[in-house]
Amino acid sequence: MVVRRIVSVSQERTLYSDALGELVELTETDLTIATSKGTLRVPLDEVHRAKRVPVARRPPAADVVALELAANLAWPAPIQSHLGGWILRAAGNWTGRANSALAVGDPDRTLEAAIDGVVEWYSAHGQQPLINAPMPLAAPVNAALDARGWTARPLTLVQTASVVSLLTTIAPDADLPPVELADSPGDDWYAMVTEHKGALPPIAVRILTGVPEVVFAHVHDADGSLLAVARGAITGPDRWLGVSLLQTAPAARRRGLAQQVVRGLAQWATQRGSNRAYLQVEERNTAAVALYNRVGFATHHTYLTREAPTG
Repeated sequence: MVVRRIVSVSQERTLYSDALGELVELTETDLTIATSKGTLRVPLDEVHRAKRVPVARRPPAADVVALELAANLAWPAPIQSHLGGWILRAAGNWTGRANSALAVGDPDRTLEAAIDGVVEWYSAHGQQPLINAPMPLAAPVNAALDARGWTARPLTLVQTASVVSLLTTIAPDADLPPVELADSPGDDWYAMVTEHKGALPPIAVRILTGVPEVVFAHVHDADGSLLAVARGAITGPDRWLGVSLLQTAPAARRRGLAQQVVRGLAQWATQRGSNRAYLQVEERNTAAVALYNRVGFATHHTYLTREAPTG
C-alpha cells in the first residue's frame, strides 16, 4: 500500500510524505508498513490518505519464490539445511547470498520461533546470523527483525529480462573483441573477479563451478590482456539464466564490452532453452543499474540481507 502522511504544517500549509510498503499491522491508533528502508509506524491521525497498490503491479508470490529458489541453485552454498520452507545456507562467510537464511515459504513454526531457529543454526556453525528477506514477500519477516534490532545491508534489486529481448536490444558490435565462453574460468578470469570480490577461498571456487549448466565469459584484447568477464548459470524448473560477476577492466570501460558479454550469455542460454534472465545488483550501484536498464532489465522484486545484532 501507499500511505500519504502529514509531516508538518507550516504557515498554514500542510506538508506530506509518501511511503510505499506492505501492511504489517493495523491497530486502533497506528498502522505499520514494511518499506524497502525498514519498518514505518504511522499514527492514524497523521494519515492523510492510504490506498492499496494493485496486485498487477507486483509479481505474484509464487513467482518471487520460484526465482529465489532458482537463484539459490545458481549460487549453491555447500552447507544447507531446511527450516520448513526456509533454506539455511553457510559457505565460510564468502558472500551474503551463500551465508544467509532464505526466508521464502512457510518455516513450519511461528515467525518468532523461526528467527530463533536461524540464530541457533548459525551460532552452531560459528557465523553471524543473516536472513535474506525478499520484498514484498517477506515484509512480516522484515518487520519482526526490525523489532529485534537487526540491521540491513544495502537494498538489492532482483532484475529480470527476456532472453530474446536481450538479443534484439543489444546489437552485435564487430569492432569489439569476441566474447569467449568456457566451461571453466581461467586464471585471469579469477584474477579479475578477485579484484572485485577479494581473495577467492576454495569454497568460493566450489560455489562458482558447482552448477551443472554454467559458463564463464571472457573478452581478451589483441595482446591477450583480459578486458571483461562474467558468469552465467541456468537453474530451476523454469531454466532461469542467472548473470553474475559482470566486470570490465577499468581501462576498457564505456566501450560497450559489458553489453556484448550479456549478449554472449543470452546466446548461450537461448541455445539451451532458457527464456528468462535475472541478475542481482545493489540499488546504490547506479551505474550498473543504468546499464542493465538500457539493455532491457527491470526490477522484479528486491531483497534485504538482515544482520543479527552482535554483542
